[in-house]
Amino acid sequence: MRQFIFTLSLLFPLATPAATGAWQASGRGVALSHRGVAASSAPLRAAETINGHITLVYWRYTISEPIPAGLQVQLCAGSRCTAIEGGSGATRGLANVSASEALRFIYTVPGQGGLFPPLRVGRNEVMVNYQ
Repeated sequence: MRQFIFTLSLLFPLATPAATGAWQASGRGVALSHRGVAASSAPLRAAETINGHITLVYWRYTISEPIPAGLQVQLCAGSRCTAIEGGSGATRGLANVSASEALRFIYTVPGQGGLFPPLRVGRNEVMVNYQ
C-alpha cells in the first residue's frame, strides 16, 4: 500500500491550494468643485506585496451632503475601472487583477461649471479579498 501511494505521488504532483486572504486600506477623500472634472483619491494598497488575484472588493466612501445629481463613482486598479453605486457595497468588477495593485476611487459629476457647495468625500475604504 505504501508503494502504491508513493507511486501515485510521483505520477500526480501534490496540488497546493491557492493562497487566500484579504487586505484593507483607507484614506482621506477628495474635494470636487467643478462639473466635468474627475477627482482621484490617493492610491489604496496592501501593506505588503501580495501574490494572488482579486476575487471580490468591498468598498465604502462618505460624502458630504447634498450629493450632486449625476454623481458617478468608479473604483479603479491601473487602467481597469468598474462603476460603483451608493456609499458602500461589493464588486467583482476587478476580479483577476493582481491583488498587489493599488486601487483608486474616481469621482465625476457630468456637465460644466462649478459645484456649489463643492463635493467633499470624507473617507475612502476598501477590503480586498484575493486568491
